[in-house]
Amino acid sequence: MNKLYKNGLAAIFDIKDHSTIMLGGFGLCGIPENLISALVTKKTKGLTCISNNAGVDDFGIGLLLKTRQVKKMISSYVGENAEFEKQLLNGELEVELIPQGTLAERCRAAGAGIPGFYTPAGVGTEVAEGKEVKVFNGKKHLLELAFESDFAFIKAWKGDALGNLIYRGTARNFNPMMAAAGKITIVEVEELVPAGSLDPNIIHTPSIYVDRIFEGKH
Repeated sequence: MNKLYKNGLAAIFDIKDHSTIMLGGFGLCGIPENLISALVTKKTKGLTCISNNAGVDDFGIGLLLKTRQVKKMISSYVGENAEFEKQLLNGELEVELIPQGTLAERCRAAGAGIPGFYTPAGVGTEVAEGKEVKVFNGKKHLLELAFESDFAFIKAWKGDALGNLIYRGTARNFNPMMAAAGKITIVEVEELVPAGSLDPNIIHTPSIYVDRIFEGKH
């Protein structure tokens, strides 16, 4: 199976309007910037984006918000994006705010094949509205469901032709969890190396989770 693609635009050839996409990164660290730029070029609309944050006005997911390609944001933090704020207050953007640990676990659960889990985070707040509550050891917990996404956009430091990945420093953040969770995982790497040249003992995401890979320009 050939997983190599020339660039981001070639790798997203089958993404349609109204897709749900996970995007790795934390702030602007470890974000799949080339894949985001490719989406802007492709002009795919009505997207649901699952990401820790919404980028800033001129970078990251902020570029997709500016072109009105995002229908819904599922995030834990959105405080640095004026365009996001404007669209939210004007009722132009659906938003689901999630505690950060819950966001991470919903990603991890999807990758592990776990349909749902209970957590105390959000009990007694708006986060709990409409969710099942159970008591464990005298403490209330909410039922949270694993994410379902059509695609996962991942940024890694190094990758090989088979799709084995290594992340660098804090750029690792949400990327490994989302790489495992996406139905189709598309990866941009800073350095693409031949298969067999990476030490198997330091690979963070094994190739079985990766469907497409390319070397990004940055």
